[in-house]
Amino acid sequence: MSAWLFDLGNTRLKCAPLREDGAPGEAVALPHRREDAAAALAQVLPARFEVAYLASVADPALRLAVLEALGARCRRIAIARTQARFGALRVAYAQPRRLGVDRFLALLAAHARGGAALVCGVGTALTVDLLDGDGLHRGGRIAPSPATMREALHARAPQLPDTGGAYREFAADTDDALASGCEGAALALIERSRAAATELLGRAPPLLLHGGGAAALAAHLPDAIEIPGLVLDGLARWAAVERAAGG
Repeated sequence: MSAWLFDLGNTRLKCAPLREDGAPGEAVALPHRREDAAAALAQVLPARFEVAYLASVADPALRLAVLEALGARCRRIAIARTQARFGALRVAYAQPRRLGVDRFLALLAAHARGGAALVCGVGTALTVDLLDGDGLHRGGRIAPSPATMREALHARAPQLPDTGGAYREFAADTDDALASGCEGAALALIERSRAAATELLGRAPPLLLHGGGAAALAAHLPDAIEIPGLVLDGLARWAAVERAAGG
């Protein structure tokens, strides 16, 4: 059975074939807009395949465009949703559906690695979630990512560029100051979360970074483990259970 995995975020659509061993194959990241979703997918997908496994946090109109494009190519589409419990993984939210499915799948993949973890996603948002060694999600945080901070500043003050600059502890020009301030804010949130996690668990959990903006922060977090495809890893594990259940 040929199957593909799709992680539809607010900025990019990541897709990968599902290998015979149940793991994601090589992932491709596509920029997306509602009007050209089909054309973007046509660049990487076969003309026909059996099943698509989709995780989406995008707006409904974009999700519908992607679903229509996939429906023209595959026999079945399975949409992943956050669950209160998935094996030993237990979600902290009283209303699990309010936890983004990308965060849920990243936690699922982190739990499969074994032990506790502080899971940080860096995309449109910066998300931080704590998972203990028993599979209990202790909750998390959501903030703007550095890229979103830059875009918001530029929208309010167009003279401030939305890209460019390099991280400096004390910058001597505006571009570097913007990069340093926005990345520094994200780093401070991660470090504060890690300190609180260490106090709560009694030891520092491994820090897992994923998402399109992870690399820039990883450069300042030398002990972080960067796993760009963590959500796709979790989606592959969700798909394995879905298939076993007869889906």
